[in-house]
Amino acid sequence: MKLLAALLVSSTLLLGQQTEQLVIDAKKFEANDQKDISVFTGDVKIKMGKDKINAQKLEIFFVTKKESTGKIPSKYVATGKVDFEIITEEKHYIGKGNKIIYSPIDQEYTVIGNGFLQEKNDDKKIYGEKIYVNQLSGDAKVNGDDNKPVRIIINIERGSQK
Repeated sequence: MKLLAALLVSSTLLLGQQTEQLVIDAKKFEANDQKDISVFTGDVKIKMGKDKINAQKLEIFFVTKKESTGKIPSKYVATGKVDFEIITEEKHYIGKGNKIIYSPIDQEYTVIGNGFLQEKNDDKKIYGEKIYVNQLSGDAKVNGDDNKPVRIIINIERGSQK
């Protein structure tokens, strides 16, 4: 149960002095103190700040906070019908994939398998097998494979034609 207490405390201590409330709704919760992991299953809904993730399973991995005995989340792994909304200072993304990995320390999202990402500001759509988004920099990177190359769809306005 130490892990449950760490989860509750660390949700307000993520990223140093920044305070954001982490809200997780699920049908089932399990914690393993020895493995430093919490697992939520069944219609999992995660919200932190403006970001949202929906999945069937969420695993939260913890590490010991430097200069402390407290634990902080180091990685979130969401699987099963995953969809999400990410809002950075300059970008607004929605998307989906087979698996989403979020690193709160680096503020990085990775979408793995059947990835789709839409940048709402410019209505750009990206499809790929691995999509990476960094919330701090706003950078996005996409990888495809031999069977499914990266596909990017951009709406381009043209001058009027007579």
